[in-house]
Amino acid sequence: MNILHTSDWHLGRLLYGRPRTAEFEAFLQWLLCTIEARQVQVLLVAGDVFDTTTPTHQAQGLYYRFLHAAARAGCQHIVIIGGNHDSPTFLDAPQEILRALNVHVVGQAATPGQEVLLLRDAEGTPQLIVCAVPYLRERDVRTGTVGESIEDKANNYLLGVRQHYEAVATYAQALQQSLEQPVPIVGMGHIFTQGGRTLADDGVRDLIVGGLGHIHPQIFDQVFDYVALGHLHVPQMVGDRSWVRYSGSPLPMGFGEALQQKSVCLIRFQPAMQPHRSLFEAQVECLPIPVFQTLRRLEGDWPFIQAALLELRQYEEPVWLEIIYTGQEVIADLRLSVQELLESTEHEVLRLQNQFLLRQILQPLDEEKSLEQMTPMDMFTRCLEARQVDKAQWPALQQTYQEVLSLLAEDVD
Repeated sequence: MNILHTSDWHLGRLLYGRPRTAEFEAFLQWLLCTIEARQVQVLLVAGDVFDTTTPTHQAQGLYYRFLHAAARAGCQHIVIIGGNHDSPTFLDAPQEILRALNVHVVGQAATPGQEVLLLRDAEGTPQLIVCAVPYLRERDVRTGTVGESIEDKANNYLLGVRQHYEAVATYAQALQQSLEQPVPIVGMGHIFTQGGRTLADDGVRDLIVGGLGHIHPQIFDQVFDYVALGHLHVPQMVGDRSWVRYSGSPLPMGFGEALQQKSVCLIRFQPAMQPHRSLFEAQVECLPIPVFQTLRRLEGDWPFIQAALLELRQYEEPVWLEIIYTGQEVIADLRLSVQELLESTEHEVLRLQNQFLLRQILQPLDEEKSLEQMTPMDMFTRCLEARQVDKAQWPALQQTYQEVLSLLAEDVD
């Protein structure tokens, strides 16, 4: 049996306001081709199917068209769990209809009997047990108490998560033992494990404040032959557990992931040579995902940025850019200078940050004047100083700025 593990699609996500529909369409088409080429019988989607709890009609269309096409492509079963970005009720709403396509959706926490699935082949022979545990919200695993500290809250959450997985594992093991021939047990989860790697702008956030809710991977050491995780966008094993993995997001969620190789996990099982932890051994192959939209982050002084932009002019493929200027010299109009270098190309700057200007504006305030004491005009004057505007021009600029403030005040009134 060939099993494919993916997660964190985040359908409908924007990048600095730019829709990414074409990228999502290209990825899902690639995924369909991979299912056919690799003869995948089971597809596991480990949460965060959508980027928001209220996905657009366009994002929903991508989702449902893919599920229909995957069933026609020969995928016998698709198992989807809810993530922290998903609406549990939205995912669960069509589950009875989707079951006709052998699409099994567990959007919110349920009983072990509802989360543990026995998947059979076309002849009805048991092939795989899947423990489809969705993202566990605090209300799913604990009850709050008056006056508890953040640490108590986190510890109670961790205890509840561990007990939930223990109950599911116990149920799955009993189901496995009831079969004439044992089949592998796969766990699914959407959680943040201890030691998991993230990137600064990948959009991943702690599920409990301060990282106190990071789950120890020992909870997977019971009966699971493979654990398909979602939530972290960097493809990775969990510690030294080769059978516990994050597939990562299929698209870079931010420019910090631009050079990261995205992938999905193809899993095959064989009997364990020396059974000690489980009966089966997972053979995992990471399949690289093509780049559907090139992203580049340029960070440095003006000579570096200028040289990089001149080089990019040779690229015919459109590139989305994030430019972070860190030089020490004043550039009168950085955006205009960048636009001139990109003229007649299809490259686009989605974000431009002038850190020199930010440093000047955000310099420590004078001790005798706090931020609360400063007026909007005071801040505007600091901007004029930071940009080294000729002081002869200050009165006219300040007058214009005051007129803008007056107009804004009128609108508010």
